[in-house]
Amino acid sequence: MALVEVELPDPRRMRGRWAAFAAVCAARGWGDTCHADGPVWHYDDGGGNWADLHLVGERAVLLGHDHEYSETYYATAAQYFEEPETDLLAGAPDWWAGPVRSTLKHGVWVGFVYGFEDGGWRRAPYDLDDGFDSMNLPAADDLRCRELIVEFTRDAPDGVADPAAVAALVAADADVTEEQVAAVVGRSWDVAAGTAAARRFRP
Repeated sequence: MALVEVELPDPRRMRGRWAAFAAVCAARGWGDTCHADGPVWHYDDGGGNWADLHLVGERAVLLGHDHEYSETYYATAAQYFEEPETDLLAGAPDWWAGPVRSTLKHGVWVGFVYGFEDGGWRRAPYDLDDGFDSMNLPAADDLRCRELIVEFTRDAPDGVADPAAVAALVAADADVTEEQVAAVVGRSWDVAAGTAAARRFRP
């Protein structure tokens, strides 16, 4: 069966949002929540749900799991829960498999796998809820990203989270300055850590 198209922004459009949210998390001291580690961008909502974007040259693989809503059981998850397996790599090109294999080695479940190539995202064909939509990945939606940044900075002692400042932080596309981070979180949080975290998303 043919792969199914998935409506998501390309990785370059996600980068500014992912980096901006990482800056806020790192400034607050929650660097594990959202960060870049070389070609891998990580997001964790703090409730056991996560997503990783693996850059593979001009391609990308986005995979993750929502422990409440992922109805797809793949590989070790199917064995552990004794559920029918959903082959998340069915019909996929070989280059999708590397990030999946490296993730499974860490003993985590994988509920969705999307591949980006030639300007579009695709997934294997299945009719189950894979949990991606319920995760509300902030990098996938501009409004969601800005709302979450405002929510995360609401209790900063001198944070402002002015909409224009948040928009500027996202628009910096990972090439952020300390002034841009401080304009959102204030100076009581670790602005330098936030700036460094965002810049790790630069190519």
